[in-house]
Amino acid sequence: MKKNKMTKINCDMGESFGIYTAGNDEQIMPLIDIANVACGFHASDPNHMRKTVELAKKHKVKVGAHPSFPDLQGFGRREMKMPKLDLKNMIMYQVGALKAFLDELDMPLNHIKPHGSLYVMASKDEEMCRTIADAVTPFNVSIFGMANTAHEKIYKEERKLDFVAEFYADLDYDKNGKLVIAKGKQSMYDSKLAVKRALRAVSEKKVKTTIGTDIDVGCDTICVHSDTPNAVEIITKLKNALSKK
Repeated sequence: MKKNKMTKINCDMGESFGIYTAGNDEQIMPLIDIANVACGFHASDPNHMRKTVELAKKHKVKVGAHPSFPDLQGFGRREMKMPKLDLKNMIMYQVGALKAFLDELDMPLNHIKPHGSLYVMASKDEEMCRTIADAVTPFNVSIFGMANTAHEKIYKEERKLDFVAEFYADLDYDKNGKLVIAKGKQSMYDSKLAVKRALRAVSEKKVKTTIGTDIDVGCDTICVHSDTPNAVEIITKLKNALSKK
């Protein structure tokens, strides 16, 4: 198996806020290919957005926007209902804020990847996907999502956006292919298992669920979360494993 040139490692970054620190951006950034930068609604603030973009430029990491529901208290992991125009405007507002910092540093916006519950809800809700697509279209960039869900059906098949299928190395998949996301603090994830799962996703496009069955997945890019306590270990091992394929 040769490494697919599109199989890059991405990570949700810039999630510190004010005096609060989240993730280990200084150690993680040199190890990854793509950074999904928080835009202030689930995490981050203007100062941390600038700092994260500068760090990404230093290490030649591509930057995408990671917009969320307005949910700092819940880290964007609580479901919300919003009118379509409100949702579209909310996403465009966040992406525009990040793009201002990118423009100043002469860096392109690489993609948009909805965060948390916005991402998960859209995977099952075609109308929400259409609204997200409406927000993404003016920026003319790729959109990250999960294969075999409403993401792929609407973003790729219906709206013809540049869809990048994402696999999660540090999250489990339930029997329906839904991501098992902790509501509170992220826990350690077995790094050997994460690498094994990711390599299988690359080669076979499959993953074993929490009940032991196999499901089909997409794997144009592999995500490891910066708030996973052993993220540096997982990414380091994954990077080394991919380099040998």
